Amino acid sequence: MADEVKMEGSWKQVLAEEFGRDYFQQLREFVKGEYQHAIVYPAPKNIFRAFELTPFEQVEVVILGQDPYHGPGQANGLCFAVGEGVALPPSLQNIFKEVESDLGQKLAHRTGDLERWARQGVLLLNATLTVRAHSAGSHQSKGWEEFTDAVIRKLSEEKDGLVFILWGNYAKAKGAHIDRARHLVIGSAHPSPFSAASGFFGSKPFSRTNEYLAAHHKKPIDWL
Repeated sequence: MADEVKMEGSWKQVLAEEFGRDYFQQLREFVKGEYQHAIVYPAPKNIFRAFELTPFEQVEVVILGQDPYHGPGQANGLCFAVGEGVALPPSLQNIFKEVESDLGQKLAHRTGDLERWARQGVLLLNATLTVRAHSAGSHQSKGWEEFTDAVIRKLSEEKDGLVFILWGNYAKAKGAHIDRARHLVIGSAHPSPFSAASGFFGSKPFSRTNEYLAAHHKKPIDWL
C-alpha cells in the first residue's frame, strides 16, 4: 500500500504503518472516486505538497488548518495558502497583517503561496487534505483526520523542540495530545474575519516562534 502513495521519502517511512490500515485504504478509494466523478481540490499532484516541501527531518514549526479552500484556483496543498497570483483570502490577509504587526516590518513577499515558509521547515498542514468544489467540509470524516492525527502524533513523539501554532478551537482540539513538555504550543483565535479581533491580532505567534527556536539553537523563520 505504501508503494502506491506518492509522498516524500522521509514521511513515507514515518507513516508506513498508516498506509496499511483499513481506514487509509477506504480513504484512498473514496478520494480516487471523488476525483473521477467530481471537481475536487487541490490538484492531485498537490494533495501531499506540504510533505514534499517540508520533509519530516526538516520540520521545525507546524501550522494547522482545517479544510483546503474550495474555490477554483485557490487550494495548493498548503494550509491557508493560495496559488500564485490568486487574490488573498480574508484569513490570509489577517495572517499577513499579524506578521507585520508582530515583527514591526513590512512583508517583502506578497504572494499567498507560502512555499517560502514551507521550505524553511514550516509544515502547513490541513486536517483534511481534499475537498469537493464549492462544498466546504465535504471530505471530512472520511479518514483524513485520522491520518493527520497520526502525522501530529509522530511529530510530537519523535522530534523535540517544535512549535505548533493552533488557530481556532478546531486546531486546538486536534492538537490536544501534543507533548507540551517537549514542544511549544501557541494557541489563539482563528485569523478569520469573524474571530481575528477576539485574540488572533496581537497574539504574536511569529516572534514567539522565533524566540523559542533561537532558545533551542535553531534557525528562526524568515516570515517576511
